[in-house]
Amino acid sequence: MPNFCNLGVMLRALVIANALVLAAAAVRATRPAEMAGNFLVAAAFAEPVLIVSLLLLCAGRRFLHALRYPAAIAAVVALEVALAWAWVAAFGELLPGGAPVSFARVALLVVFVTAVILAYFDLRARALAPAIAEARIQALQARIRPHFLYNSINAVLSLIRSDPRRAEQALEDLADLFRVLMADNRSLAPIAKEIDIARQYLAIEQLRLGERLRVSWRTGAMPADALVPALLLQPLVENAVYHGVEPLESGGEIAIEVSGTGEEVVIRLTNPYRPGGDHHSGNRMALANIRERLQLHFDAEASMRERAADGAWEVTIRLPYITAPR
Repeated sequence: MPNFCNLGVMLRALVIANALVLAAAAVRATRPAEMAGNFLVAAAFAEPVLIVSLLLLCAGRRFLHALRYPAAIAAVVALEVALAWAWVAAFGELLPGGAPVSFARVALLVVFVTAVILAYFDLRARALAPAIAEARIQALQARIRPHFLYNSINAVLSLIRSDPRRAEQALEDLADLFRVLMADNRSLAPIAKEIDIARQYLAIEQLRLGERLRVSWRTGAMPADALVPALLLQPLVENAVYHGVEPLESGGEIAIEVSGTGEEVVIRLTNPYRPGGDHHSGNRMALANIRERLQLHFDAEASMRERAADGAWEVTIRLPYITAPR
């Protein structure tokens, strides 16, 4: 079920419903001049029902999401029919001509409009859902790239005798990375967990790059319980290493900043940028996938912007601050 508290979901539902009302007004009009009047009359009865139903669906979103999908659909349809019939029963006499409207007709129209709106959101979710599986595949493919495994294992081998504790920690980090990537990552995850995954990845890369890789963490204002799409940060960090730091002989610094207010979480990642290199094209696939997953989970309430300035490449993600239900 869509999140009816999301502003993007509300706007899409209102646009679709009003488009159907406009289509009905056009069908009923015998001449073009009547269409505007028919639309205004129909909208005067449809808009209050739409607004009240969206508010009630927002208030009851946790109840809806706890139901199975067929039961949730039935609950939404029942609510819409009840609201529409109550509105018609109270103000039906104000309709032009004062002709009574049967319950069957009202129910049929409401079920049709509700079905179209829910079908749209279902198709949209299906269209964006492959982005989640694609993110997992891309990240897993990145982990099993021969050069990554080869360099990681060689780095661990070089530490076994000189620093066995650090070698053991590196193997544990590598095992944890594979475990996370093989898990089902369709749901949201706490931002603190995403930070831990990024730290583990960077710790492994630091064995290979040494002092060439410098990392600045700015997470003092991070809301640790904020929920974000799983595997959101790690692909960005990987691209920062692969396309920003590694091509430079002197290396560079990756700055990761996470902050939050009462309503918004901001993630900002900055890494070195070499004009004329392949940084932009190398990042494009990861950025497109992350943008699709942000749309799937948060619709219009999330955004991602990237820009190159002053020898640095910066990616900024803004998303609503939500937490897991207690």
